[in-house]
Amino acid sequence: MKVGLVSPYDYTHPGGVGNHIRHLSYWLRQLGHEVRVFAPSGRKDAEREIPGFYRIGRAISLPMNDSVARISLSFHLARRVNDILERERFDVLHFHEPLMPALPLTLLRMSKAPHVGTFHAFAKSNLGYYYGRPILGSYLRHLHQSIAVSEPARDFIRHYFPRVEPHVVPNGVNVDSFRPGQAPIRHLRDDRINVLFVGRLEKRKGLRDLLRGFQYLRSRVEKSRLIIVGEGPLRKDVESFISQQRLPDVVLAGAVPDTVLPRYHSSADIFCAPATGRESFGIVLLEAMAAALPIVATEIPGYLSVLQPGVDSLTVRPKSPIELGVALTVLARDIELRRRMGQAGLVKSHRYAWPVVTGRVIQVYEQARAARTERPQDGEQPEELMPGVHYPLPNLG
Repeated sequence: MKVGLVSPYDYTHPGGVGNHIRHLSYWLRQLGHEVRVFAPSGRKDAEREIPGFYRIGRAISLPMNDSVARISLSFHLARRVNDILERERFDVLHFHEPLMPALPLTLLRMSKAPHVGTFHAFAKSNLGYYYGRPILGSYLRHLHQSIAVSEPARDFIRHYFPRVEPHVVPNGVNVDSFRPGQAPIRHLRDDRINVLFVGRLEKRKGLRDLLRGFQYLRSRVEKSRLIIVGEGPLRKDVESFISQQRLPDVVLAGAVPDTVLPRYHSSADIFCAPATGRESFGIVLLEAMAAALPIVATEIPGYLSVLQPGVDSLTVRPKSPIELGVALTVLARDIELRRRMGQAGLVKSHRYAWPVVTGRVIQVYEQARAARTERPQDGEQPEELMPGVHYPLPNLG
């Protein structure tokens, strides 16, 4: 198939949806499909540097979902988009966050290809969805099939649009990169118990709770260290807290390349994900599992859709620093428990390997193509199916 992947977010800026699309496009190509990516970008040279990429509009930063989203708000994209659609003749267009402005909405309205939409987000509420239901509902009718990356993400979109019935197809993990036995960061692999955090330094990730939890751990397990990988707007606050509390053995590694990140996992003994909410899934959990790390995480819906508390993880209430500290202390003191939970996570992670996930996405593409044939757009006549041939649709659960 020739597949177009459409993102509302800046493709050259780090982000979960962009990483998802990069991995999906790679594995689609590995399986013999032709792939193009549509997205805005803050870099004018991105189209020349990235094979199969169409830069559609520039990106601006907007506060969204307790974070910052880099999207394009330009709706003057129709002429260029139409030229590309006429030239490429896609078999499937796959929209990631299809109700986000402006690129997905523009392409949904113009394209006559089979359409698949993936919903990544989760939150307690969304005013845009609430007030925009009459208009956005008309765009949803252009989707032939839909996907949610988790049950919380599915329930979130169905709360506002009950007629949407997404297949739950999870995010994937690169088990070739994240695996036991990678070379560790030499100066971090000593006799200390290393706790690893990976994520953007912003309020919803719960890093301040983790710092307080680490204080509790360090008062009980002196040879312990906290490694923080990531950048974000709270970096100065984190540095200030460490300085004011005179908290030793905290390593601020900053942003690290994707090729180096697995080495930090191999340098760690425990992975901690203290997010306060609004996580639809938790790709960082899969990466930790694939590296055979036991996990301490908060009991938020997106995380609990992946974890099995007591088997691969210890879980605590969100915004509970002392509970984090207790859970970290339990794991820090029990090497056999760490080994057992890490092994359980490693086995589970292979169910989320990208080749497996990509195969399930392709099944949805085939469903969309069949649905597009049976449900023509306005003014079109349905294509005839081959007589006597049954077209069963796979059950994804």
